[in-house]
Amino acid sequence: MPKDITHTPTIFERRESAARSYCRGMPAIFATATGSELTDTDGKTYIDFLAGCSSLNYGHNDPDMKAALIDHISSDGIAHGLDLHTDTKAAFLRAFDTHILAPRGMDHRVMFTGPTGANAVEAAMKIARKVTGRTNIIAFTNGFHGVTNGALAATGNGYHRGGAAIPLQGVTRMPFDGFFGADTDTAAQLDAMLSDASGGIDAPAAIMLETVQGEGGLNAARADWVRRIAKVAKDHGALLIIDDIQAGCGRCGTFFSFEDMGITPDIVTMAKSLSGFGLPMAALLVRPEYDVFGPAEHNGTFRGNTHAFVTARVTIEKFWADDSFQKGLNEKANLINDRLGTLAALIPGSTQKGRGLMRGVDVGSGALAGAICARAYQNGLIIETSGSEDQVVKVLAPLTTPTATLRKGFDILLFAARETLAAQPQKTVE
Repeated sequence: MPKDITHTPTIFERRESAARSYCRGMPAIFATATGSELTDTDGKTYIDFLAGCSSLNYGHNDPDMKAALIDHISSDGIAHGLDLHTDTKAAFLRAFDTHILAPRGMDHRVMFTGPTGANAVEAAMKIARKVTGRTNIIAFTNGFHGVTNGALAATGNGYHRGGAAIPLQGVTRMPFDGFFGADTDTAAQLDAMLSDASGGIDAPAAIMLETVQGEGGLNAARADWVRRIAKVAKDHGALLIIDDIQAGCGRCGTFFSFEDMGITPDIVTMAKSLSGFGLPMAALLVRPEYDVFGPAEHNGTFRGNTHAFVTARVTIEKFWADDSFQKGLNEKANLINDRLGTLAALIPGSTQKGRGLMRGVDVGSGALAGAICARAYQNGLIIETSGSEDQVVKVLAPLTTPTATLRKGFDILLFAARETLAAQPQKTVE
């Protein structure tokens, strides 16, 4: 008789915290990565439509960034510098000023925070409160701003909020654009409530939003709605904070997600692909008149990242010194839109979501979306879900993904969807 083979826990199961997440649905042990592909220890290669949750917008191990980083390390360049002046920080700031801020007419100062996006959000909220003397922050349904307690107060997801195990305060949540359908003007609602002395909302220090809600289900705000929210903030003495942590760095087709909307935020939070190479780096951009922190008032041993400065400079000079890269993004966005249209057509009642290269399909069921992504993983595609019920199949392929690889990835996704739908129990008509 065959032996009873019992499961032997892996080192991850024995020693890594139960808080681990992505690896539960994608348990391969990955060893190498190049461009838009990862290879595991068994030699199987996967196309990456997750891109480190938009932390790898320029793909894995870009050769120019890698060469610059290796050169920096091999020449004994500074590895950790607190917030001391370094040549690498200066080079990054010059590139960011020359190719990003100045062409967009932005005079913002750059504040390097701790290396997570949540830390940038914490700093932004603190600045708004210090500037205005108010405490209330207005955030929106389905917004995701991080899981440290201040940022978590502004995050809508109930599961993540439950992790705090304490009351989360200082935030008023309002309906995002489209939350009640396209015919309900939630910007006008917010303005009316703030204008009424009995509206029940404390005067806000800031209004904070993502123009495309990544974790919230790829809800894309209309440009007119964002402009009116910006006016509401100004009219009521609040700062406007745009959280561009996931939607920025080219993900929506322009470097900032709000560029074509006719607004200039008071504060912009950035992280994820800011380093270009997947290295931890976060910052906020703040208008000079609101740059009010004293020295080290918002502190952190790892504020700034010298190695990330090296790769971030290369990123800017390589991809954003002219408009050729951005023009190519428009072509890829159209391809993604077309292929997701095919996916949506397979599933009655599904809808396309998002903007630019931050796109997906709401299939109406978290179970169905999860099953499609699981089958795609089995067939060599790394892809995840988002949304309040994980009901959105979300595509976050690296912006540098070759067209042929994009097409191959979508072939896998569509095949997985067809397989999954074919395996669904058929309803019988009595």
